[in-house]
Amino acid sequence: MSQLAQQLLSHLESSMELITALHIHGAQSRAIQDTVGRLLEDRLGFGSEVVLAPQDGLVTRARPDFFFELGPGRGIVAEVERGGTTANNHDLKDLWKAHIAINAQHLFLVVPMALQSESGAVRERPYPKVVWRIGAFFGEPRREVDVLSVHVFGY
Repeated sequence: MSQLAQQLLSHLESSMELITALHIHGAQSRAIQDTVGRLLEDRLGFGSEVVLAPQDGLVTRARPDFFFELGPGRGIVAEVERGGTTANNHDLKDLWKAHIAINAQHLFLVVPMALQSESGAVRERPYPKVVWRIGAFFGEPRREVDVLSVHVFGY
């Protein structure tokens, strides 16, 4: 697990110039997802848009951006976010997706360090907010979710 996380972190760091060029106001989030996805799929063996096994009694068929099977009934959900990370609660939806999937116990969440307005000024800093929000689900038994680990990566 930590080896996969380290490889993803190294890829993000080595691709930062390209990601920065793609991460501009009004750009499609798919460009960032495709860049991160190249490593996840081509080098690390993640599948794209894999439908997760449903939990009994739930009607949802969660489909994360990427999924990696660690073993029978064990896996990692990987989600790449951009504009709606915190404004539309995509980070919390991603955690929920990992929580309700019986075959996923880990989450890799790739989020922007900052979002810019049309003028280029920073309008929001999702990364620290995501770390704080997701962290609230760990450490206190009453708030725990059925997710063993979350790795939050910033770009």
